[in-house]
Amino acid sequence: MRLLIVEDERRLALSLAKGLRAEGFAVDVVHDGREGLYRAQEGSYDLVVLDIMLPGMNGYRVCGALRAAGNEVPILMLTAKDGEYDEAEGLDTGADDYLTKPFSYVVLVARVRALLRRRGPGASPVVRVGPLTVDRGARRVERDGREVPLTAKEFSVLEQLATRAGDVVSKAEILEHVWDFAYDGDPNIVEVYVSALRRKLGAGLIETVRGAGYRLRG
Repeated sequence: MRLLIVEDERRLALSLAKGLRAEGFAVDVVHDGREGLYRAQEGSYDLVVLDIMLPGMNGYRVCGALRAAGNEVPILMLTAKDGEYDEAEGLDTGADDYLTKPFSYVVLVARVRALLRRRGPGASPVVRVGPLTVDRGARRVERDGREVPLTAKEFSVLEQLATRAGDVVSKAEILEHVWDFAYDGDPNIVEVYVSALRRKLGAGLIETVRGAGYRLRG
């Protein structure tokens, strides 16, 4: 899953990004409202963590602009403000959830996961593909009822394939959702993780479609 953090408190933003990456998310960070709006419009994000008090354009306006453009990406708003009016204003502009600073990091991760589970068709936290059960909430994978331990990145690559089981998922799409926009390493890193998944889950489950990408077989 690929997240965008729009937060001008750099220390907080980088701390959140570090923690969320450790949870297996790909995370991009910007510190300005206008840049946040541009990134959210141009990128393919699964969720946006959006501060309200931002330079350039505040979070209310960013959220409102995204919704007016028909962008339905889940938005979790952050603010140092407190009070029913502020919460109502945030939700009225189209935000999906609201968290007041200071907040517990554990609570933020729980809210993020809850929003991701609720989004759109196919958002069930448990995906079953053939002998595999992929629990996106618990980040747990079983094959034939037996748990298979995966690293955070391995799980994220498998999640992309599982949520589109039967479809061909390109290497570029996997990179976009599992690694952040600052990644400038070898795109063949995807092959490394697919090979690791084949070793752990069975060679026949993930098919290479030459010149197109990978398909998880049911």
